[in-house]
Amino acid sequence: MIEDGRIAKVTKAGCGQGEQVLNYSGCYVSSGWIDLHVHAFSEFEPYGDELDEIGIRQGVTTVVDAGSCGADRIRDLFLSAEESQTNLLAFLNISRIGLQRVDELSNLTWIDKHKVLEAVQNYSQKIVGLKARISHSVVQDKGIKPLHIARELSEATSLPLMVHIGSAPPDIEDIMPLLQARDVVTHYLNGKSNNLFLKSGKPREVLREAIKRGVHLDVGHGTASFSFKVAEAARRHGIGLDTISTDIYRGNRLNGPVYGMAHVLTKFLYLGYPLQEIIDAVTLHAAGWLNRPELGRIKVGDSANLTLFIVKDEPTELTDSEGEVRVAKQRLDARGVVVNGRLIEC
Repeated sequence: MIEDGRIAKVTKAGCGQGEQVLNYSGCYVSSGWIDLHVHAFSEFEPYGDELDEIGIRQGVTTVVDAGSCGADRIRDLFLSAEESQTNLLAFLNISRIGLQRVDELSNLTWIDKHKVLEAVQNYSQKIVGLKARISHSVVQDKGIKPLHIARELSEATSLPLMVHIGSAPPDIEDIMPLLQARDVVTHYLNGKSNNLFLKSGKPREVLREAIKRGVHLDVGHGTASFSFKVAEAARRHGIGLDTISTDIYRGNRLNGPVYGMAHVLTKFLYLGYPLQEIIDAVTLHAAGWLNRPELGRIKVGDSANLTLFIVKDEPTELTDSEGEVRVAKQRLDARGVVVNGRLIEC
């Protein structure tokens, strides 16, 4: 039961009463899905999209923009969200230009410590961490230097890092030891040669050591960063599921292989993960990392942020970032969200 935008009572299915009763028979209701890695600044191409298109339209009530903007445009990102329904938080790109260019860490003069500190101070309630994309196409000949600078900025701001991993150099063996507790490594299931798993499928020791230190593993599916084979190896070797995120933007929303959060979650259902574990990854785990436990629970008195979804028995074709196609027997579909007490159908 929802009153004045807040959860007033939690009952068994079919037992709710109120002035307005909505029939979503057959639907699961969870706390609102949280996507820890999206690109929600529509002005930037190719990595941008309209906030509600990748948020509430996908069954997601809260998104975290993963470094689309640096200090130069972070204000514009938050202003652009004011007319949207989806809740927005953000990682601040350590490069002041953000994804205005896709080689934003190839010039170290674009990393302005003063501007980073100023932006973090001005938007302390919205900025949840710092983003550094540490792959060759981004850093070019600067190697590991941008990550060392990111570490210094993390210490200066007391904010964790989200680190994108991809092609080498820098080598993954040099990247992972620099990550600390609460830092996020995103794209950890990518199928590139510079990934976190050996050819045998066995996790690299730097991954196991990072997990022991408390480094957080985030899927960040994206266009080029999710492999069925790597995901199967991770599960086979007991590498746990922290958060599932989409790395969604206009291109991979419309053309795949992402399409939306429900489609990405369907891939983990296909891989054999229990539904509860999958939903925990986009609710409890994500909210816990954000230090916003109210986002990951359904509790009387909390603001009503909910996702309504079904699990449908229907063959569904799934494609990973390597172009490998699998067919699932079931799929998840988001049917609606309640955002700050308001019901919106997907």
